[in-house]
Amino acid sequence: MDAMIATFLIQDGVTNGAIYALLGLALVLLFSVTRVIFIPQGEFVAYGALTLALLDGGKVPATTSLLVCFGAIAFLFDLWSMRRGTDMRTFLRSLALNLVLPGVIYGITIVLAPLDLPSVAKALLTILIITPMGVYVYRIAYRPLADASVLVLLIASVGVHLAMMGLGLVFFGAEGLRAEPLADDNYTIGALMVSAQSLCIYGATIAIIVGLYMFFERTLLGKALRATAVNRLGARLVGVRTHLTGVTAFTLAAAIGAVSGVLIGPITTIYYDTGFLIGLKGFVAAIIGGLASFPITAIAAIGVGLVESFSSFFASSYKEVIVFGLIIPVLIWLSLSGGFHEEE
Repeated sequence: MDAMIATFLIQDGVTNGAIYALLGLALVLLFSVTRVIFIPQGEFVAYGALTLALLDGGKVPATTSLLVCFGAIAFLFDLWSMRRGTDMRTFLRSLALNLVLPGVIYGITIVLAPLDLPSVAKALLTILIITPMGVYVYRIAYRPLADASVLVLLIASVGVHLAMMGLGLVFFGAEGLRAEPLADDNYTIGALMVSAQSLCIYGATIAIIVGLYMFFERTLLGKALRATAVNRLGARLVGVRTHLTGVTAFTLAAAIGAVSGVLIGPITTIYYDTGFLIGLKGFVAAIIGGLASFPITAIAAIGVGLVESFSSFFASSYKEVIVFGLIIPVLIWLSLSGGFHEEE
C-alpha cells in the first residue's frame, strides 16, 4: 500500500459509494412514505443496466415486454377493484396508465432500438422503460397491503424480489452484459486518471440529491409525501391522497434505480441477479442513516464504498462480510442509545 494505490482505492470507493447513495436514498424515501423496506430496489438497477446493454446492441430489450405484462396485470387488479361499480373517468385513467402507456413505450422502443442513437438518448430511453415499473409494482404488490404492518410489507418485499429476479432470468437469461460508457473521455488530475463515466456518476448523484431536496421543500406533492412520512393517518385526515403519495414514491424509486443501472452498467458486468447485492449495500447505508435521514444515508453510502474498496485490497475474500458487518455496531448503538421505540 502506497499513496498511489490508496488514491485509486479512494476513487473506486467514492464511485461505488455514489451508486450506493442513490439506492440508499430510494430505500429511505420508500420506507418514510410507505413503510416498505423495498428489497427489490436492486432489481431496477439490474433491469436498467441490462436494458441499456441490449439497446447498445441494437436489440429491443425484454423489459419492454415485461412492462406490458406488468401493466396488463395492474389493469386486471383495477378491474377487480371496480367490479362493484365505478365511473368512466376512473376506468379510462386505469386504461391509459396500465395499457396505453406501456404500449406506447413498447412502440417507441421498437422504432428507436435499431437506430444508432447517441448514448445519452439510449440512457433516457432506458429510464423511460424502467420508471413505470415502479407504479405497477406498487399497484400489484403493495397497494392492497397499504395498511398492513411493517413485517407483512417486508415479507411482501421478499416475494417481490424473488419474483423480479426470476423474471429477470426468464427475460434476460443467465449471461451477463455490459453497456457502453456514456462518455469515453479520461481526465488527468495530478497523478490520478478520472474517467468521464465516473464524473457522470458523481454529477448524477449530486443532481438527484439536490432534486429530491427541491422536490420535498418546494412542491406541494413533495410536502404531501413529507406529511405522509410523518403521520400517514393524519395526512389522510387532512386530505392528502396516500395512494398518490405511494405511487409517487415508487415511481421516484424506480427512476432512481434506472439511473443507477445506466450509470453502473458501463463499469461492470451485470447479471440478472447482480442487483440484489448492490441493493443490499445501499440498504446498509440506509440502516446507518436510520431509514430516516437522507444526508446521513448519502454520507454513509460513501463510507460503505470506501470500506468495500479498501477491504477488497487487504482482505478480498472477506470484503462482503466486512461491509455487511457494518450494520452490527450501528444496530447495537441504536438499541442502546435509549429513546422511544415504536412497537413496529
